[in-house]
Amino acid sequence: MSGKRPAVFDVVWVRKREKKEVIAAFSDAVKENGVKKQVAEAWSHRTPFSHEAIVMDTEPFLHCVIPNFIRSQEFLEGLQKELLNLDFHEKYNDLYKFQQSDDLKKRREPHISALRKLLFEDFRTWLSDISNIALESTIDMSCAKYEFTDALLCHDDELEGRRIAFILYLVPSWDVSLGGTLDLYSTDEHFQPKQIVKSLVPSWNKLVFFEVSPVSFHQVSEVLSEETSRLSISGWFHGPSVTRPPTYFEPLIPRNPHIPHDHEILYEWINPTYLDMDYQVQIQEEFEERSEILLKEFLKPEKFAKVCEALEKGDVEWSSRGPPNKRFYDKADENKLPDILKDCMELFCSEALFLLLSNFTGLKLHFLAPSEDETEDKIEAEATCAAGSTEEGTSHTSSEPEKNQAAVHSSQQSSEHTDSDPEEDEAKRESSVPTCQGELRRWKPGHYTLVHDNSKTEFALDLLFYCGCEGWEPEYGGFTSYIAKGEDEELLTVSPENNCLALVYRDQETLKFVKYINHRSLEQKKTLPDRTGFWDFAFVYYE
Repeated sequence: MSGKRPAVFDVVWVRKREKKEVIAAFSDAVKENGVKKQVAEAWSHRTPFSHEAIVMDTEPFLHCVIPNFIRSQEFLEGLQKELLNLDFHEKYNDLYKFQQSDDLKKRREPHISALRKLLFEDFRTWLSDISNIALESTIDMSCAKYEFTDALLCHDDELEGRRIAFILYLVPSWDVSLGGTLDLYSTDEHFQPKQIVKSLVPSWNKLVFFEVSPVSFHQVSEVLSEETSRLSISGWFHGPSVTRPPTYFEPLIPRNPHIPHDHEILYEWINPTYLDMDYQVQIQEEFEERSEILLKEFLKPEKFAKVCEALEKGDVEWSSRGPPNKRFYDKADENKLPDILKDCMELFCSEALFLLLSNFTGLKLHFLAPSEDETEDKIEAEATCAAGSTEEGTSHTSSEPEKNQAAVHSSQQSSEHTDSDPEEDEAKRESSVPTCQGELRRWKPGHYTLVHDNSKTEFALDLLFYCGCEGWEPEYGGFTSYIAKGEDEELLTVSPENNCLALVYRDQETLKFVKYINHRSLEQKKTLPDRTGFWDFAFVYYE
């Protein structure tokens, strides 16, 4: 037996250190029975309510603000530290650009866990009581970090089961000049957003929540601070789904056949290089391989200079095109254009250009252009004579399989000719006449177009012709992005470039958007003080 005294410290070292449980609680003033009852009545009757602890407004849609949501500053600071230690992933598509954490549903950090428990237990019970909605225990929350030029554009948050959206801000001292506001939109008789009528500025410990509905259109405006991050936790409380109004479809934009203009208009406007037949063959070969091409220095320099001069001069009447959940840019009034711009619009609608585009692309945009079937027959006949009838000679470029199938289908229809009504024949002829639609657009900071659920997709040739793009950089936005339906990955990007004609053939599975133009684009003013964007002539042609 040893004569040494037992070490009394052994017990201390093996004993597990007990962790102090972190508990979160929200504003006592909001929970006070009298206030709670008044908030419930205001919610039920859709009337405004104001108290130092909570403010409810019904315009443009029902929303509430609790200026000091969490009671403990110490808790908020601990929460902020845990959030900033999370891994963030860039979220980027037509609608947004910001950084988002992983789902916070199963995070074990003490402050995040305590906030999750508070929101989806205690606060959910309070919210169910005041809204009279049987909110479910579904946890749906994440952390978002918006930095310089990040934004989330106009949307309504509608998704099956979402009933109430919330945002808790953990930002330093903030004001409207820093951007990052929560902007709320008014709506029209079709439940489409019109314009921003209210902006909520983030502040430390402010909770905003609102009812998700067909009119709950909102956005996070672009963050303009290069030093400060906009940190927030957001999510949704889920509940029984509600009936939504039918989807609204915008009136179709008219499509018109070409304007009669002979080839003289081409010699007047277009770089002679592109009128050389041998060069047109090269262009068509490249286009058929890639379904897109960029033709630089497309207009004669003197014509391009006059077009730019007319645009710079400011004699064009512009109007804003919306709705903002689909697009936001300026469109020129075609009836009041200066002569040179009117002539340029006519060029893109002219019969001569339709034929030139046919030569560039191989598409049948003019009756003189050979059809797919004529080309097939010619190749087939040549192959039969030369090689004793093989199928290989009739194959098409792999970039256009769907288009070829559609052409074959229409030729089968026309071959089944029987005695028919002359009016029906005329209608068929009219329906097969190549058409186009187009506009002159002005792009400035804050402008964009979005992919939307009811976007009509069909075979079409896009034409984009750019002016005023000196010094334009891709990081400014304003480029046209092509994506596959249901995917975010870009198939092709067309960047603005002076006096360049971009041609892109898209199929039924391809969508496009113009990326949001951010405030980095103001760099352009350093070299061009009077310039705040660029212009483009945008046309779509249909066979």
